[in-house]
Amino acid sequence: MKRVADTFLSPISVDRSAKAPMHRQLYNWIRSAILDGRMRPGQRLPSTRGLASDLKISRIPVLQAYEQLFAEGYLETFAGTGTCVARLIPDESLRATARPGRVSRDTSEKAHLRHISHRGAALARTPVESGLASLGAFRVSLPALDHFPTNVWSKLVARQAGKTPNSAMAYGNAMGHLAFREAIAEYLTASRAVRCDPAQIMVTTGSQQALQICAHVLLDPKERVCMEEPGYPGARNAFAAAGATVVPIKVDHEGIHVSDLIRRGQKARAVYITPSHQYPIGMTLSAARRIALLNWAATSGAWILEDDYDSEYRFGSRPIASLQGMDTDARVVYIGTLSKVLFPALRLGYMVVPKDLVPAFAAAREAADIFPAILYQLVMTDFIREGHFARHIRRMRMLYMERRRTLVETIQAEAADSLEVIGAEAGMHLVALLPRGADDVAIARIAAAAGLSTIPLTSCYAKMPARGGLILGYGGVDADQIRAGIRKLKRCIH
Repeated sequence: MKRVADTFLSPISVDRSAKAPMHRQLYNWIRSAILDGRMRPGQRLPSTRGLASDLKISRIPVLQAYEQLFAEGYLETFAGTGTCVARLIPDESLRATARPGRVSRDTSEKAHLRHISHRGAALARTPVESGLASLGAFRVSLPALDHFPTNVWSKLVARQAGKTPNSAMAYGNAMGHLAFREAIAEYLTASRAVRCDPAQIMVTTGSQQALQICAHVLLDPKERVCMEEPGYPGARNAFAAAGATVVPIKVDHEGIHVSDLIRRGQKARAVYITPSHQYPIGMTLSAARRIALLNWAATSGAWILEDDYDSEYRFGSRPIASLQGMDTDARVVYIGTLSKVLFPALRLGYMVVPKDLVPAFAAAREAADIFPAILYQLVMTDFIREGHFARHIRRMRMLYMERRRTLVETIQAEAADSLEVIGAEAGMHLVALLPRGADDVAIARIAAAAGLSTIPLTSCYAKMPARGGLILGYGGVDADQIRAGIRKLKRCIH
């Protein structure tokens, strides 16, 4: 059995004025801690001498309590480890004691009194995406981890961790580390035509936190926020958490219907869009609609939240310039992430905030978690400035283009009767429509049982569409996994 390392015990209190003898008080406390899960099988206990010293009592009652627990099977001795919680707890004790996690009848009966906010209740009804740890086909948003330059990254991490000055270990700026923000500003100006300076960059723990901060700074409860239909569920959740009302706006091959937005969003405070690579369908917002959208925001006083989540990977042409770069009225908040480009556990993203909003955003960030962790910011600064980032993007663009081609060709050859590919040649995922009448949620559930990670297209809609589909990620799977996965998926559909 795997041993549990020494841990701190919860404070043990003994009452010298109590009628119960001290050894009985110690016995009851340790036995209860074992039965309710506060002390785990294999967890080491302090020595009798050490516990007596901590409690400032005689060693004799501690010895008596331990002896009784040994006799009843709650404690045992492991060679070289000392006194530990027994691996097997007596069955009669477990039957006589409520197990951890069991809700008592009293708690269940009073459940209606356990009040949470309306926002919390709405979030509780929102399904949490499962299979986040899946590394197989067809996990969405998972990059090619096996092609990440781990050796280079490890050296940069070791370099920064080994020379971290005291100033970098103290409290930091709510907006993020200045050198990293400077590197991000240079990158966005050159590659995305974003107009910004480092003072406008806020470092976040990914795009999801950026959306949450935007929602809390820009939206009051019950205010209307428009978003694409279908659209990113994470954005819908962030707006729900802020108590806002989400207004879905349909999309077509040119992106969001700005005319519909103008008609339905007259009192909207903001609109959330993915103009470079619409999530999940994949089209690009046309130039005419970009201009119309910016004009609407300028005249209505609304904000535009531009999520540029994977614009680096466009295969048919050069990456599309950002909407923010066209904005002359400072109505756009630009959101980007490095977690999808490099690896999800990085948890590093950023926002470009209009200059007059920087104080409010900085205050919101400080209220949430004060400031972002600095080590990966330092490492990422070196990764960008030494050219590793640009080289990695170029390599991954070619790799993802090949993997997308393999996926499309395999679908056409193996499952043309079951799946219809739609979307632009960009990003790390595509949408495959199912035959009319097929239940994409049920198929995704069957596929999950078969070891495949897919997202039902209907999960991105506020209202049920006429036709369902599956969102298939190809960034983190090689050609063999793609071919085997499509054959398995076809069987799941049928």
